[in-house]
Amino acid sequence: MWSDLMTENYENYALLKEDDPFQECYDWFWTSINLDETYPKEFLEYLQEMVDRIDRGEEKLIPFTQEMIYELNNLVGED
Repeated sequence: MWSDLMTENYENYALLKEDDPFQECYDWFWTSINLDETYPKEFLEYLQEMVDRIDRGEEKLIPFTQEMIYELNNLVGED
């Protein structure tokens, strides 16, 4: 909806002739924000600290290859 607002692509949001397409898109955008999941401040701070530790070389990273993705998909039965 954000991209529709930014690109003025909101003509499909009007359901009735008297509806304002822009206003409908705008209202749906703000309604959808309330539906988004939000994370607690402590969790976000934890993630930021983890990124900082990675940047400083304090955390060992294990590469996740395409072959690993294929193997996981095989284990759960997805193609």
